[in-house]
Amino acid sequence: MIIRRAEKKDMDGINRLLLQVCMVHHRGRPDLFKAGGKKYTDEQLTAIIQNDKTPVFVALDGQEAVLGYAFCIFQQHIGDNILTDIKTLYIDDLCVEEALRGQHIGRLLYEHVLAYARENGFYNVTLNVWSLNESALRFYEACGLKPQKIGMETILS
Repeated sequence: MIIRRAEKKDMDGINRLLLQVCMVHHRGRPDLFKAGGKKYTDEQLTAIIQNDKTPVFVALDGQEAVLGYAFCIFQQHIGDNILTDIKTLYIDDLCVEEALRGQHIGRLLYEHVLAYARENGFYNVTLNVWSLNESALRFYEACGLKPQKIGMETILS
């Protein structure tokens, strides 16, 4: 297995995993997430892959099939009234092929993101996880992540 920056040729595999992520969210919160959707159009995905401020990393097998991915976004609040100027690498999405979960591919992707962040002078790595996704919560806790903030809601209907 290798992990590298995503390329346009990886889009079919990435799209397959984006659909899997959508279904995890839809099953947990059908009031919020549509069935069968994906987070990005092909045009948006192409732009993301080509943008150095939104690096996407893919884990590939020997035939270059996409086993997992990590979408990242550079964040920095320069000159903000209350936030410091630290550089944060935000993991917008991390997914491993459903049939391959538990084989440490996600851990290797996460460690790759950490190494990239260190090499590029980031202060921290952050992410959000939906509380409905208990397996992801356990995975991130096992990777050593700790809650930074908690989002809460009241449903009014």
